[in-house]
Amino acid sequence: MAALKHIFNELHYEMTRTLAEGGMGLVYEAVQKGAGNFRKVVAVKLIREEYSTIPEFQKNFIGEARLVADLIHTNIVQTYHLGQIGGQYFMVMEFVSGVNLEQFLDRHRVLKRQIPIDLAAFIVSRIARGLTYAHQKRDRDGRLLGIVHRDIGPKNIMLAFEGDVKLTDFGIAKALDLMYNEEGQVIAGKDEYLSPEQADKRVTDARADLFPLGIVLTELLLGQNIFRAHDRLESRQNILHLPIPKFSTLRPDINPKLEVIIQKALQRDRELRYQSASEILNDLEVYLYSDGYGPTNEKLGVYLKELMGHREPGITPAFTLTPPT
Repeated sequence: MAALKHIFNELHYEMTRTLAEGGMGLVYEAVQKGAGNFRKVVAVKLIREEYSTIPEFQKNFIGEARLVADLIHTNIVQTYHLGQIGGQYFMVMEFVSGVNLEQFLDRHRVLKRQIPIDLAAFIVSRIARGLTYAHQKRDRDGRLLGIVHRDIGPKNIMLAFEGDVKLTDFGIAKALDLMYNEEGQVIAGKDEYLSPEQADKRVTDARADLFPLGIVLTELLLGQNIFRAHDRLESRQNILHLPIPKFSTLRPDINPKLEVIIQKALQRDRELRYQSASEILNDLEVYLYSDGYGPTNEKLGVYLKELMGHREPGITPAFTLTPPT
């Protein structure tokens, strides 16, 4: 760490602490320094040294950076720079002062509280908004990039203390001409948050991000992921075959309008599922705001600060940097 700090100091980044560690990579909090006492808190994500020389990991890491460089949207964590030091690649990213959705869920479990239904739907609507932008993104020649995130889940959704909701970690996303991809041979994503087509090793399109979005919504509402099992294979089998319940029987204050949205998001046949993120975004916003005032970033921010005891740990986006299974 000391050697790394010295190298980054020469690049005008002061590494202040380790924020997250994964099998293949790490994320640090850092202060970017510039002229005139300029200082900006950022997150620095890099591949572990032992993996940085493996072409597949290099290619995926570079591909992720290239992919997200032009994804500039309030509901997506922004990437500022891709660099290399001593053969080790790193990304400089937006620093999000807040918690990820997994920590948000865990806090409710500890306090034995249910997440308010309107806030659960609002959080998912903001991710649908970010996905709408990503799925519709085109390159400079006007070609649709065909971005599929493939890793929608609580660890990759950030809640800022100001109330912003941000999608992060496009590390296993696929897109036109940009990402290494072996769909049909491997499973990309976390087993309990897969779409049926991912679990079945089929080629995906943008609709594959909408099924796990439905899973996230139900987990926020119920406090648990109904597809999660003790082993990975069983989780995948649940994704493919577990009967989808009527969720209002599991939480009676889920109203019929929201039930319809959940059931459509969790259609295993993607032709029957929502056909775009913009469709589920529209339905969620009609549900939230058709009767008048609904949740806002500010309301979520106030709730989050109260929930976390006004602590602002400055947690950065979670990440995977793990190979497909």
